Amino acid sequence: MFSKYKKTAPAPAAAPAAKVTELPKADAAPKVARKSNMSAATVMPMDKERKKKERMGEIKLELHRALLDNLNLAALEHASESDLRQEISSIASEVLEEKNIILGREDRTTLNQELYDEVTGLGPLETLLKDDSVNDILVNGPQQIFVERAGKLQLTDVTFKDERHLLRIIDKIVSAVGRRVDESNPYVDARLKDGSRFNAMVPPIAVDGSLVSIRKFKKDKLGIDDLVEFGAFTEEMAAYLQAAVATRLNVIVSGGTGSGKTTTLNALSSFIDNSERILTIEDTAELQLQQTHVGRMESRPPNVEGKGEVSPRDCLKNALRMRPDRIIVGETRGEEVIDMLQAMNTGHDGSMTTIHANSARDGVSRLENMIAMAGIEMPLKAVRSQISSAVNLIVQASRLQDGSRRMTSITEITGMEGEVISMQEVFRYQRVGLTPDNKIIGHFTATGVRSHYAERFRMWGYDLPSSIYEPVAAE
Repeated sequence: MFSKYKKTAPAPAAAPAAKVTELPKADAAPKVARKSNMSAATVMPMDKERKKKERMGEIKLELHRALLDNLNLAALEHASESDLRQEISSIASEVLEEKNIILGREDRTTLNQELYDEVTGLGPLETLLKDDSVNDILVNGPQQIFVERAGKLQLTDVTFKDERHLLRIIDKIVSAVGRRVDESNPYVDARLKDGSRFNAMVPPIAVDGSLVSIRKFKKDKLGIDDLVEFGAFTEEMAAYLQAAVATRLNVIVSGGTGSGKTTTLNALSSFIDNSERILTIEDTAELQLQQTHVGRMESRPPNVEGKGEVSPRDCLKNALRMRPDRIIVGETRGEEVIDMLQAMNTGHDGSMTTIHANSARDGVSRLENMIAMAGIEMPLKAVRSQISSAVNLIVQASRLQDGSRRMTSITEITGMEGEVISMQEVFRYQRVGLTPDNKIIGHFTATGVRSHYAERFRMWGYDLPSSIYEPVAAE
């Protein structure tokens, strides 16, 4: 474990990863279609199960209408869970008896739970939100809901009754945070009660039904030891990153969507000294810093009248007046890049942010493009000089084709050579091949290049052994 490179005891090992049932491959359907010996006995239970599910959906819809007619919705906030469950069960029993519908104990228990979720939660999505193995929930219309588990997408059997049902749940979410979504304003970002990030787009922009994506908020953040245990990077890389963060290098975490940028940023923040004042700026609050002195800010979009917007740049400008030791921006994607680079250049060493890019070199190009899009007219050489003096380290996170997440590169920015930003890669993930079940074979290795900041590390008390920079041969 990472303990041989740090002063404190290692964190306990992470729980084993959830078992994943992957989607069938694209060529699976034709194979099933060619099987002509499928008996009626095999088909009938499937058809019966489908009809039962449809009937249960109709019953639930009727009962939900009855609940809306009979429950005092204004009093729900003050009712205890047990009282509310009892009231829902009572009303459901009356309606079932009135319509001469007989259900078994298991079906009745399931129905009562689903009704409770409809009234107090997010209906069919509640089951997925409570599943700790689910990272993302992706809704493509009322009848198709996918989840991501361990980096792989899987189709679930969870559905909404119809588009109206799905729209009702969307409206319930956005109205709780003072937003609205309709034909005139067809998309919305919001945050659920548990901190999960929510995005929705509704018809007519969403052609085949409303589109919803939920990035679940992890209650238990992953530490450096957990990520080493999962194979996201090595102990040597962790030791290097500890020295980089502790000695206040400015770090950018680069990667694609879902590659683990925020998780990596959270883990790196654990190396910040508890005595430092940290200010965080995010569109949706996801960072989970454990330090004592943390000030959190969240940007705000304009209201329905187009007023009241507080942009990330506004938050960043104000943060500079609040005596921060470090500034951490959840994601830099626009004109706030100017203020972020200036903060890194003017005494706020050790600041960190994330950007969307496929490699360290692409990350630098993206910074240049964001500065250009901000409308700042500067010579390209001046822009690159600003970047090279502000950013010290780019950590590249990637989600590989088998669903695994790896820190594929750690690259240092060492200055300028003419009009080009000079960079050197210190660690990388070397891919070798694929196993028969499409798992990636590879290993982490140093490039053999000694860190440009090795002397800085030594001066701050982090004298890393030269062996960590030695390349590792494939096994």
